[in-house]
Amino acid sequence: MSGVLVVTEVVDGRLDESVRELVTAAVAVGGPVTLGVAAADVDAVLADTAIAGVDEVVTVRLAAGGFDHELQRHAVRAMIEQVTPDVVVLGYTIRAAAYAAALAEELGLGFASDVVGLSRDAGELVAIKPVYGGKVYAELGFASDAAVLVTLRPGVWEQAEVAGAPAAVREVALGGSAVSRVRHVEYLAPAGGVDLKRADVIFSVGRGVGAKENIEKFAEIANKLGAGLGASRPLVDSGWLPAAHQVGQTGVSVKPKLYVAFGISGALQHLAGMSGSKKIIAINTDKDAPIFNVADVGAVADILEVADELKALI
Repeated sequence: MSGVLVVTEVVDGRLDESVRELVTAAVAVGGPVTLGVAAADVDAVLADTAIAGVDEVVTVRLAAGGFDHELQRHAVRAMIEQVTPDVVVLGYTIRAAAYAAALAEELGLGFASDVVGLSRDAGELVAIKPVYGGKVYAELGFASDAAVLVTLRPGVWEQAEVAGAPAAVREVALGGSAVSRVRHVEYLAPAGGVDLKRADVIFSVGRGVGAKENIEKFAEIANKLGAGLGASRPLVDSGWLPAAHQVGQTGVSVKPKLYVAFGISGALQHLAGMSGSKKIIAINTDKDAPIFNVADVGAVADILEVADELKALI
């Protein structure tokens, strides 16, 4: 039992964009790295498995249809039984959340979710994760002889480099006992039509926007500049924007090239979802707002006045 098994997801016919982050984390843990992919059309995504640091690729072919967490659990179990890793790494996603803990219990594995730090200390695996709403971080130690399954928060690790060619591929059979009670009826796309994870630039608004009707100013600017529109949790809780726009620990974790925070104070749960951005600009009327502690550039100003100036420029 050794090495790390990284299990990625296939979303809309392509590997989830967090896969290269997961590989970076796996390489840092040490040992051979195996990349696991379970999908109906595995061949269509094999080219995307060419990632530096991956020593082998294992695949499981699933029946066609929408995502099925029960079949995914069976598939990942089959991978684990074939690869026998001491660490299994998944992304901290809504899909993985549907089966990861159950699979860990089923196989008697140690388990930690929403992990933001992963390393070895004298052979012991150490996982760091936020607790109490992100107010503090817990350090979890797992004995050196324990097999562990962890889900890692996207947007924390650097992306591994693309390799020249995929590693050797081994197909794993899904046993005949792998049945599911799930019946796929219809896929409903998230409201809002936004994918912040893929945005290079994000403009996010917080309570400083003052009123729901003021959000349109920032949405217009973001649209003209090709940026994504994000929001803090209070705006989503108030129904001012759909949940797809929420950035933070309970929303989406992002790592764009540029993140502009308009009227966001910087609660810990929000910072947890965007502090890995390459450049952060913060605009707030409160000079003591915590958001300025992580900002590369900060301005103490009225965000509505700033929005008017930006609209005039573009």
